Amino acid sequence: MSYTQVSNETAAVVSNATAVAFRLEVVVIPVADFDRAKGFYVGLGWRVDVDLDVGGVRFMHLTPPGSMTSVVFGNAVTAAPPGSADGLLLAVDDIDEARKELVSHGVEVSEVFHDEGGGTGGGFRIGNDGRAPGRDPHNRSYASYASFHDTEGNRWLLQEITERLPGRV
Repeated sequence: MSYTQVSNETAAVVSNATAVAFRLEVVVIPVADFDRAKGFYVGLGWRVDVDLDVGGVRFMHLTPPGSMTSVVFGNAVTAAPPGSADGLLLAVDDIDEARKELVSHGVEVSEVFHDEGGGTGGGFRIGNDGRAPGRDPHNRSYASYASFHDTEGNRWLLQEITERLPGRV
């Protein structure tokens, strides 16, 4: 896998391609057990934005610390099978600190890994294929990962980003 950095000039052109802002605000995750999922995410210290139980409809909206995008789950919010979300990404400044924080909350987190081929896509593979142990040997941004599953089987990735690509805020 190759690694291509976009130039500032290209990023400026792409960012002006439309006058309409498209912001990812919410990601829906499929869960089997509402209360178990609620306990997991609230236990991580994620901010509860909405917690509804109206006439048997249960709905929870949470936001991870420092995130502009939130997570929603509940009954009747998605037809996706519980635990089928795979590769949800949490960008972190320090992967070791983020990993320690999750472990302190009782989460089983993989060891830090990178792409064995030297690319930055090591976290976006099925299972453990293509993973090499430890941080990226060149200490590149976007190239060190860790992963964990929530109580429902949804797979999350931590990706260390120390320097953003041009055009990214």
